[in-house]
Amino acid sequence: MFEKVLIANRGEIALRVLRACRELGVRTVAVHSVADTEAKYVKLADESVCIGPAPSAQSYLNIPAIISAAEVTDSEAIHPGYGFLSENADFAERVEKSGFVFIGPKAETIRLMGDKVSAKDAMKAAGVPCVPGSEGALPEDPKEIVKIAREVGYPVIIKAAGGGGGRGMRVVHTEAALVNAVNTTRSEAQAAFGNPMVYMEKFLENPRHIEIQVMADNYRNAVWLSERDCSMQRRHQKVIEEAPAPEVSRRVIAKIGDRCAEACRKIGYRGAGTFEFLYENGEFYFIEMNTRVQVEHPVTELVTGVDIVQTQIRVAAGEKLWLKQREIEVKGHAIECRICAEDPFRFTPSPGKITNWHAPGGPGIRVDSHVYTGYTVPSHYDSMIAKLIAYGDTRDQAIRRMRIALSEMMVDGIKTNIPLHQELMLDDRFINGGTSIHYLEEKLAAREEVKSLYPSVDQRRDHH
Repeated sequence: MFEKVLIANRGEIALRVLRACRELGVRTVAVHSVADTEAKYVKLADESVCIGPAPSAQSYLNIPAIISAAEVTDSEAIHPGYGFLSENADFAERVEKSGFVFIGPKAETIRLMGDKVSAKDAMKAAGVPCVPGSEGALPEDPKEIVKIAREVGYPVIIKAAGGGGGRGMRVVHTEAALVNAVNTTRSEAQAAFGNPMVYMEKFLENPRHIEIQVMADNYRNAVWLSERDCSMQRRHQKVIEEAPAPEVSRRVIAKIGDRCAEACRKIGYRGAGTFEFLYENGEFYFIEMNTRVQVEHPVTELVTGVDIVQTQIRVAAGEKLWLKQREIEVKGHAIECRICAEDPFRFTPSPGKITNWHAPGGPGIRVDSHVYTGYTVPSHYDSMIAKLIAYGDTRDQAIRRMRIALSEMMVDGIKTNIPLHQELMLDDRFINGGTSIHYLEEKLAAREEVKSLYPSVDQRRDHH
């Protein structure tokens, strides 16, 4: 086992990794920007190093500064968390070449799965079902592009090969709009990702977003750890996640999970990863793989009893995966609400000082958060301040516990999206399970329409 691990991230995931290390008896180094000097995990770490000013480009994305921090503290390994540099192959390569262990996949694996075109090719070769679409990147010839779209069938979606996080994609419903959409997406992809390559997929009208959690070691042992339903989204960003996915056959899940584990063995995957799928009419379609720990990993931990972050560290240290597929059992149900510092109805960020913080408790409740009373939420980073997770023997019990926990949670001084979560926990469609990825957007759009017709309703709510 490592003696010392540097945590190259911030917020709740930095604290989560720190706790996993402490349980393993591993010393920790927290790197931080000037804005995060007073963060809880910075105070709890054995050592801390300031790596730059508040903007992430000058701190959490500053590879030389992070490598230097690892060198001066004699760290042995670097855990990238999620976001920032966690899926940056160049960073993983620099970490390994500098003599440290990257707690994640090898750089070449990150490159393979980070490019959506090569990732789809690798998955097809491994027998993982993919969304019908172009064979690789789209050609330059407009006539060929039109021909491919006719074969796939409208509507289609144009995606950037190097994209992610909901960026670099455009839906096309008619042939007349196709070529212009492809050219526009290419330009955006070049500007955003430095890669103009785009590809085409069939646009599924009403799919769900279901993902499979995998874990693999250096010796081509791999298992899958249940699935998660992450269909409750706004602007391609997840709002609520749950495990297992409601209203999906366990036999179908087991079949796709086994294929994901086999794909890990074929590509020589190492560490934690997630295969993301669109699910429609009983069929799974691979869209991408996240080569890191996910924000929503706690729901899987609760239903399987597996500590994913600790397993990441143990596997990176060279241990063989001790988990056997037949021994992994899904028990109960878990739901996670992402608590963000934002207006719950306008979704504008709400940074500032938290004047009063009270985390809920009770049976089956887990809160992953780095904030506290007096903590100032900075304006420079993602707005998520906590993850509220409820576990129950059944989905119904998990929902009931989540309602209670949301009613107990207190965050004063800033606005949060707690009221939105409270509304969704009472939503009939959510309670029934199986909403599509478009459901929340459509619900919010309908609300805006009502507001425009009856503006006084919104004014009363704001006053309240």
